[in-house]
Amino acid sequence: MATYKVKVATGTDFFSGTLDCISLTIVGTEGESHKQRLNHFGRDFATGAVDEYAVQCPQALGELVIIRLHKEPSFFRKDPWYCNYVQICAPDGRVYHFPAYQWMDGYETLALREATAKTTADDTLPILLEHRQEEIRAKQDFYHWREFVPGLPNYVHIPSYHPPVRHCRSTNRTEWNGYIPGFPILINIKATKFLNSNLRFSFVKTASFFYRLGPMALAFKLRGLVDRKRSWKRLKDIKNIFPATKTVISEYVAEHWAEDSFFGYQYLNGINPGLIQRCMRIPDKFPVTDDMVAPFLGEGTCLQAELEKGNIYLADYRILEGIPTVELNGHKQHHCAPICLLHFGPEGMMPIAIQLSQTPGPDCPIFLPSDSEWDWLLAKTWVRYAEFYCHEAVAHLLESHLIGEAFCLALLRNLPMCHPLYKLLIPHTRYNVQINSIGRALLLNEGGLSARAMSLGLEGFAQVMVRALSELTYKDLCVPNDFVKRGVQDLPGYYFRDDSLAVWYAMERYVTEIITYYYPCDAAVEGDPELQCWVQEIFKECLLGRESSGFPTCLRTVPELIEYVTMVMYTCSARHAAVNTGQLEFTSWMPNFPSSMRNPPMQTKGLTTLQTYMDTLPDVKTTCIVLLVLWTLCREPDDRRPLGHFPDIHFVEEAPRRSMEAFRQQLNQISHHIRQRNKCLPIPYYYLDPVLIENSISI
Repeated sequence: MATYKVKVATGTDFFSGTLDCISLTIVGTEGESHKQRLNHFGRDFATGAVDEYAVQCPQALGELVIIRLHKEPSFFRKDPWYCNYVQICAPDGRVYHFPAYQWMDGYETLALREATAKTTADDTLPILLEHRQEEIRAKQDFYHWREFVPGLPNYVHIPSYHPPVRHCRSTNRTEWNGYIPGFPILINIKATKFLNSNLRFSFVKTASFFYRLGPMALAFKLRGLVDRKRSWKRLKDIKNIFPATKTVISEYVAEHWAEDSFFGYQYLNGINPGLIQRCMRIPDKFPVTDDMVAPFLGEGTCLQAELEKGNIYLADYRILEGIPTVELNGHKQHHCAPICLLHFGPEGMMPIAIQLSQTPGPDCPIFLPSDSEWDWLLAKTWVRYAEFYCHEAVAHLLESHLIGEAFCLALLRNLPMCHPLYKLLIPHTRYNVQINSIGRALLLNEGGLSARAMSLGLEGFAQVMVRALSELTYKDLCVPNDFVKRGVQDLPGYYFRDDSLAVWYAMERYVTEIITYYYPCDAAVEGDPELQCWVQEIFKECLLGRESSGFPTCLRTVPELIEYVTMVMYTCSARHAAVNTGQLEFTSWMPNFPSSMRNPPMQTKGLTTLQTYMDTLPDVKTTCIVLLVLWTLCREPDDRRPLGHFPDIHFVEEAPRRSMEAFRQQLNQISHHIRQRNKCLPIPYYYLDPVLIENSISI
């Protein structure tokens, strides 16, 4: 008799354990065992447990290749189970690892491969080739692409349903329809009930996310904030929205928001630092003259000289042009697509001219720092309004969440668990689908944030994203190329650029070590059909087959694959952190980031007063709706996994394990450097500190 010593690890999240019967079949190159129930005295498969068993076989099974876990009825009702892994020690002492990291909800059989990463070319056994093909076929049958909004990346289809609030022991899940008594947004999480269990938040993350939101929303209601449709009486009253969530940065924003130097600083190290670009020629649509701006450039220079030196920068919001507005709380809202000219000098990045339209004319004056205090402040506030949409719609929702989700779904549909790219990238997909399902309900849904608290409404907000995707290119998502394209690769004080490049190159080194280990030559890349299907599906379902995007439809060389995988990993982690983590700090002072404007853009100088300024800003109700949602979406719930933290054991080979450890060490060095630098800065920049970057887009 051959004895196989078996360890079965159950997940550590609440309700991961099961009372159902679990049996095991072991398959080797020289035979397979009988199905044997895993059972010993006392409780089996409790949450967090690692249970040990002995499986007897008439003879040795050879090299182990597959196991089958059978989940069957017991005396109790159906009880889901989360299995981390199975580890088997063969009679010859060799230890085999079988990663699972997934739920078994019903009575079913789950076949798991031994953990060694292999491409199709590495598999020769028919049973292994059949297993990987069947896994892909099953996932493609389960996950179907669906169009959400024409012109946006496709997503996984989820049936429409509004579940009541309850916790079911039979499903081990907290289910909530998101209703907050007295709050005007129904957080309509209809998607999450029908999500596959393996895509949903853990119990801890679910509880942390939803039940932290309820008390804050109720507090808003009790204070009467969400029922006030009038203007703010005093600017300082805005500080009282979140009296208990102040930080060094939020306090700095509230004190310095009106200063030109801070206005310019936000283009470099705020929450939308990827928009500004070097200007080598003033656009015809923005007729700024030397006489207009000479007083703000310093002595002994002129506009043309500063253009030639590379000290003039442009923020152009043309993507917002012509989008209609909606009514909010019974009042028509207003909109514009401004252009802002900035100068980088001894005092940093400073705005020197603002035009509130893409079309110059007598009714569209160019506002200057020398104009009246309220004219200039309102012009800057209109630019910050435009920033709201370019940040929330483009940099945050589209370029992080929606594109990251498409990467995730294409990965699940085309790469089996044994594929090295699956093992490399699966940590960066964790919870992405669930948070996007919540995001659609919060933002892109009738009754959601875009319909209730944004000038552009649901259709306008979506239209901004559609326009952005139609212009997005592959190189825009490759960080080093983007900085060069915008001409900001040598701009001083651009800490976002410095930190994002540090993280990108750390990822690139890590990816290079993994890729070159499994793909020794270009032919291995070009000849991997699963890899090529993954790339093709991203091009088709995310970029909608648009050739002008420059997204590859196939990869032919090892360097191409390294860049592509690094881009995916960065998009699904650091890119999101840069635009998400600081949202509340930069937006809790609402005039710095208004979502709506209640008066039209100024057509004449000299008429703006404090009262007209206050009447242009969002009303109290709109302000509170937006800030509550942003407060929710920028606070990472519990059950975090920082960048480089990979507790699930997918790779078992020594080489990739060494690369993972080297990656962690490099991230630690980056984190140390950022923290040392920040000690000397009046405004610390820490949004790309690896300690604060989540492995995946999970909030």
